[in-house]
Amino acid sequence: MEQPTVRDFTLAPFCTIELPADFRACDVLEFHCRDALAVAEKVDGGALHKGLAWQGRPACLTIRFHDRYADAELLIDRPQASSDPESLKTLVQRMLGLTQKVEEFEHFYRKHPQLGPLIAMHPGLRVPLSASPFEALTWAVTGQQISVSAAISLRRKLIQVAGLKHSGGLACYPDASQIAGLSIEDLRQAGFSQAKAQTLMTLSRMVLEQQLPLDAWNRNVPPVDEIRERLLSVRGVGPWTVNYALLRGFGWLDGSLHGDAGVRRGMQTLLGIPDKVGEEQARIWLAGFPPWRALVAAHLWALNAKTSPAAYA
Repeated sequence: MEQPTVRDFTLAPFCTIELPADFRACDVLEFHCRDALAVAEKVDGGALHKGLAWQGRPACLTIRFHDRYADAELLIDRPQASSDPESLKTLVQRMLGLTQKVEEFEHFYRKHPQLGPLIAMHPGLRVPLSASPFEALTWAVTGQQISVSAAISLRRKLIQVAGLKHSGGLACYPDASQIAGLSIEDLRQAGFSQAKAQTLMTLSRMVLEQQLPLDAWNRNVPPVDEIRERLLSVRGVGPWTVNYALLRGFGWLDGSLHGDAGVRRGMQTLLGIPDKVGEEQARIWLAGFPPWRALVAAHLWALNAKTSPAAYA
């Protein structure tokens, strides 16, 4: 990867993180390399390079996977002050799903007639998280009611229209201030519908005005009920968007993703159902697995990915 032209090594935080014996680095790499054009994320062998906004500045996060550990470095363009390596470590642990107690889930359900085989196919499966709750929320809005491939294309255009680019070459996923600085027309020209464009603008302004203090919520145990209530008050945000954002943004593993087409396809395969699974049928089945409903959904996505990698949500 091309090195940035503006770099101060004394201001580039670095950390090393121990990984569990069953850690699935492939899941993290696959989640971040869904865009074949690699505009904002690039997978190079066993390493992930991701462009993101760090305190409003373009940055490139690199995570390199080794046998039992990963090391991470954050290169920030024009840093104003030294960044805390502990903040980087916390970010990477979240992104890799290391805060998720999947061992408890697997121990409890390993002999279950339906979940047991799923777990056996993907032992140690964790849910890779977006770099920030805001990225997860805006990705959820982007992906509403369209295919994964269409959502990836639309996400790419959002990144490009925001125009934040790291000196190493990767575009950076925008933060709330960058999206709020766009116009509805900018988003419409990027391919967003009027409704989705308005929802993105509303959410961005709410974050900036601290009506949605996503980062503060992320530093502690997320107040799921409060997050849900505030998000559902926004036009264009429904239960699927909320539960997906809670999963990918906060690592909350109990959201019911019965509205997700990929989850229902996975159920149909797992349960051997000849007809398509409806939302109510999926809701009732998932209701039997609290507090792990979203983790069950992730296992169903992984089941789909065996035959259709592009289906990975």
